[in-house]
Amino acid sequence: MKIGIVGGTGDIGEGIAMRLSPNHDVVIGSREEDKAESSCTACIEALGHLGIRCRLAGHSNQEAIDRSDIVILAIPFRHLVQTMSSLSGFEGKIVVSPINPMEKREFFVYAPPVEGSAAQLVQKMLPEETRVCSAFNTVAANKWKALSEVLDLAVPVCGDDAHAKAAVMHLVGSIPGVKPYDAGPLAVSSMVECLTPLLLNIARYNKMRDVGIQFR
Repeated sequence: MKIGIVGGTGDIGEGIAMRLSPNHDVVIGSREEDKAESSCTACIEALGHLGIRCRLAGHSNQEAIDRSDIVILAIPFRHLVQTMSSLSGFEGKIVVSPINPMEKREFFVYAPPVEGSAAQLVQKMLPEETRVCSAFNTVAANKWKALSEVLDLAVPVCGDDAHAKAAVMHLVGSIPGVKPYDAGPLAVSSMVECLTPLLLNIARYNKMRDVGIQFR
């Protein structure tokens, strides 16, 4: 499976790329192609130190879309509209939103757009034939990048297209120690996205780090 990560040079993007690339062809995308290439080199070296072989390449965000079957939008919510307005070629693709719209005040709060969730805003901005899912929302970047750590995490997946959701759940499940859960249609994404500010608040007030979720 070919995976493109828009905004792949950030902590979330790099972490997901390193976790997926041992089993999939992954393209790290960036507005600056040389930055994507540098990020790709760093990820390959990090995996190589652990004896893990991977399939990674660095290109522009547009190339990441053009070269992939599944596109992951690893971009901050505040940059979503501007970034998406400069990109094309989403027709027929599966697009995954791990984006969590939130604000840091006295504590972290969920701050969704009028569409109801970041995932639903993504769907509104893309061609009708694009299949949008939300996933990876509740995993901290440090968890993805702690490559020597054995993961034990749950990832809720939302989407309206059954085949796209199944493909994304398969992708999530290809990461050792990560179990996907069908969380329902895309409209449920708001419930998943608001978990991240909750997890950050729990981590802050209980002096914990990289809090995640699990279903037992």
